[in-house]
Amino acid sequence: MGQEGGTDERNPDTIDRNPVPGAHCAVFEHLKVEFQWASAPIQSFQLHPVLVAYWLPVGGTAHRPGTRFRKKELSYSAIYHYFSKWSHDGSLKKVWQQSILTIQTALDLSELTLDGTHTLAKKGGDSVAYQHRKKGKTSNILPIMDGNGYVIACTGIIAGNHNDAYHLKQHLQTAFKDLKRLGLVIQGGYFNADKAFDTREARKVCFNHGLIPNIPENVRNRKQPKRGRKRYFNADIYQHRFGAERTFAWVDKFKRLLIRFERDDACFLGAHYIAFTMINLRHVLDEEL
Repeated sequence: MGQEGGTDERNPDTIDRNPVPGAHCAVFEHLKVEFQWASAPIQSFQLHPVLVAYWLPVGGTAHRPGTRFRKKELSYSAIYHYFSKWSHDGSLKKVWQQSILTIQTALDLSELTLDGTHTLAKKGGDSVAYQHRKKGKTSNILPIMDGNGYVIACTGIIAGNHNDAYHLKQHLQTAFKDLKRLGLVIQGGYFNADKAFDTREARKVCFNHGLIPNIPENVRNRKQPKRGRKRYFNADIYQHRFGAERTFAWVDKFKRLLIRFERDDACFLGAHYIAFTMINLRHVLDEEL
């Protein structure tokens, strides 16, 4: 057996040992229960010292003469260390993308929905600014959902003082490229969004990627009515956009995401990746249980 924190000799390319067992459970519990990092229930995540010494399943036993079992301590700083590490190196994003591939057959890519949600950030941080409607400093995150409410893409985080269409062209291009990189076919689908996303650049990006923009025209974008043929808009398909509110309600179940305490954008977005993963795999987990 290799050293703690090293790579398993049986499959060194695929198995990466976690030097602190239980960190995964602690990070997930942090999002659900909303405890502070320093108040983490460490005892509930401590594992048997045999597991640390020999990497056996929980409840397994081993006896080797002369071996001194040293219990691996799990502190709140270690939990946050790995959460921050996985957020910055893209591990949590890869887990979320893998969840999309797991439910690929259940996706409804004929309709994509873009919507934003503001989160109060009382302690400030990156991409945080005052939002007059919320009467406080907020951050805005813009996920893209399929027709069934699964989160399949995300445009990142923007400050609360910007409108939803801020840098929308670059964000949509990145999101659509990520979807195609996963092997998802989005050509021919409808792209639902509200009036706040009605920009010429956003419509052009949709056309370039084979999507049909189903966005109501924002009359405030022009001083005079548009002459000629009206832009295409299907009101019946647009009504399906409100399914995004159900997805946001699922996200709000993770109490740690109701108010932003993470000052770093990568950590705040990494926490959402965990929530998106659990939402995508909710039916898969129920079937296994």
